Amino acid sequence: MSWQSAKQPLCEKGGSCEPIDLVIQPRVHDLGGFQVRRALPVKERRMVGPFVFFDHMGPSVLPPEQPVEVRPHPHIGLSTLTWLFEGTIMHRDSLGSAQEIIPGEVNWMTAGSGIVHSERSPERLRGQRNPLHGLQVWMALPKSHEETDPSFQHYTAEELPVMKGDGVRAVIVAGTAWGQRSPVSVFSETIYVDITLRDGAALVIGKEPEERALYLLTGRVEISGESFQPGSMLVLKNGADPEIRATEDTHLVLIGGARMDEPRHMWWNFVSSDKERIEQAKSDWRDGRFAKVPGDEEAFIPLPD
Repeated sequence: MSWQSAKQPLCEKGGSCEPIDLVIQPRVHDLGGFQVRRALPVKERRMVGPFVFFDHMGPSVLPPEQPVEVRPHPHIGLSTLTWLFEGTIMHRDSLGSAQEIIPGEVNWMTAGSGIVHSERSPERLRGQRNPLHGLQVWMALPKSHEETDPSFQHYTAEELPVMKGDGVRAVIVAGTAWGQRSPVSVFSETIYVDITLRDGAALVIGKEPEERALYLLTGRVEISGESFQPGSMLVLKNGADPEIRATEDTHLVLIGGARMDEPRHMWWNFVSSDKERIEQAKSDWRDGRFAKVPGDEEAFIPLPD
């Protein structure tokens, strides 16, 4: 990919080079005054590159009596990344990791053969109103790494590459974009970029990687003469080289990567290329064979019926 700022539209509206393959309108879930918009998976599109799950949380302000309380629960066959714009979440896992998630930093948890974690409001912030806004994604692991040892890594904002120019700012959250590589240890070709554009700024995405999608958080953009508003995921056609032009100050993310080696099955928090492996994970959680989370040993989320 090359860092470009195009001055003219690349396609006329309705032309043969229309770059959008699918527009996904996320399902909205209200979790007691806290909204989550789920863009992946949907019936029309189960994955974009390794991204098998994409949730937009908030923006919300949690009242004092409603802290974040995601009890310990298990994962297999994936990596998770929570990217916050506002708020703080305390991550704990069965490896003994205890790390706050704050805006601009990356907590990269790889489940592999199995991990348990919890996400809660930090003790120091309980009893007060707290904002929360961010994205949570799951990335499926390649078949060769589905049973890798679980791991946890933390990266500060200063460790992430940032590209600036012509009214555009892009943070390379994970993977590679425009010749810059994030330090996050991804397992397959990946792109995950947080992009802000000033009103009138334009950015050429490039033709790679194979599968890509844009999710518009705020503002408005035009692509090939079509206008798009916040809350939509725009899945790009393979090989498309679109220009994104902001028609007001805009915030969006670009995700994607190489097509996954084969389809993935997903049930609850488990992702695998093998349905029998998911059945084994169900049994292991039901029978208490997953490791406990130090500092959060008592509570847990039961296996769904």
